[in-house]
Amino acid sequence: MKSIKYIILAIAAVFTSCDDEFLNPLPDTVVALDAYFATDGDVLSGIYGIYDALQGTNESTETNIGRANRGVQFEHLLTEHRTDNTRNATLEGSKSDFHRYIVEPINVESEDYYQSMYQVIFRANNILNYIDIANESNQAAYAAEAKFLRAYAYFKLVRMYGDVPLVTSPVNPEDTETLFTRVAAAQIYQQIIADLQEAVNVLDNSHKSRASKAAAQGILAKVYLSLDTPDYGAAEALCESIINSGDYSLQSDFHDVFYNELNSEIIFAIQYIPGNAEESQGFSAEFTSSTRAGREDGQNIVNLNLYNDFQAFGGNRTAVSITDLGFLADDLNEVTKFLPEGSDLTTTPPSYGVGRNAGNDYIALRYADILLLHVEATMAGAPATVDPDALSSFQAVRDRAGLTATVTTITKADLMTERRVELAFENQRYFDLIRFGELDNVLSAHSTEMGYVYDSRKARFLPIPQREINLSGGLLTQNLGY
Repeated sequence: MKSIKYIILAIAAVFTSCDDEFLNPLPDTVVALDAYFATDGDVLSGIYGIYDALQGTNESTETNIGRANRGVQFEHLLTEHRTDNTRNATLEGSKSDFHRYIVEPINVESEDYYQSMYQVIFRANNILNYIDIANESNQAAYAAEAKFLRAYAYFKLVRMYGDVPLVTSPVNPEDTETLFTRVAAAQIYQQIIADLQEAVNVLDNSHKSRASKAAAQGILAKVYLSLDTPDYGAAEALCESIINSGDYSLQSDFHDVFYNELNSEIIFAIQYIPGNAEESQGFSAEFTSSTRAGREDGQNIVNLNLYNDFQAFGGNRTAVSITDLGFLADDLNEVTKFLPEGSDLTTTPPSYGVGRNAGNDYIALRYADILLLHVEATMAGAPATVDPDALSSFQAVRDRAGLTATVTTITKADLMTERRVELAFENQRYFDLIRFGELDNVLSAHSTEMGYVYDSRKARFLPIPQREINLSGGLLTQNLGY
């Protein structure tokens, strides 16, 4: 049983535009709605509505991409595909543009993701505007939760699109200057840090499917490591606080991380309900190719260089993460980390109904990620470390993978590879390459290998959606290279 169900019910009237389009030009949630928020329960329902925006709409439920908020369900396209990890099985359609670095401003998946994150932000702003309606004893926690979610969405946007509009309160649709003026990334980061620091100070660790102190600490650690001038000391302290809390631990079996949901390793997960068309997700099915549990030909085909890393460094993670189904070539392996409902595609592929309405949670942050971030923060940009605490964190992840040889030194390359195989298909590789300063080196080499035309500007930032530029009347500017 899920501990929280993001079913909107009555608040659908608040958060769904009367127009068919998802953002046309703005969702109703950009403007505070006086008629709805009247009780503490209304405010809590509104908070659940923020999670619903992250969760998104299953593509098998609403196939028209122009009318649906997909939330995080397209995130693998914008992250994994834009690295050397995975690619689409076909070259047809806009989803195949990501892995070849040819995304254009009219790309509908990028547009949807951009709008989805602003849905999260607008809904959070609404809650904050009416926080005094909640019971006084709940106001601080509700506000911290909304700010965590706002920060989470802005952290996604600023790393993928660069400078973006900063909206921190409900505004009128006519306020185009606020809605469409790009703000420097440094200022966006200031807001993210302030929101997350409040969440750290107010929240506890009673939730895994909602915001928590540890979730805020972990995301804030990543924020500090992502700054132009990283704050390694602050990131290290945050990771150590999570480690020392005793609230989280590695699962002994890597398989259970993904199929024993809300387990001891999960810090923050976005939940789905299997078989429920309105509350399920479709990305698990779309990762399959040969068995076609999804609607398309496979959206996360494993690149050969990642396959090779798994063979050399994966340990027992390999069989949980990828498969050749007994007949696929080394460069055609498929993802097995998020098989719909844990099905075994070699023998019992899920029916279309189950596969396309999967309940597998989206894992936003887990303990192994924190352990490896701890190593990164401790290294502080150095080429290697022999720090005993860093070695302990690194060794714990390796031991769980069955790679029990004693580690005495960790190099930057070691850490990048370990994060790659541990967190493959969890949408981390793109951000890792940026933080480690290796985006151009890795992706230019990968592009040469695959026959892609590489443009560092297009690899670093996605284009601002053209539709948003049009709605702004030209006020919203475009990223370089597009």
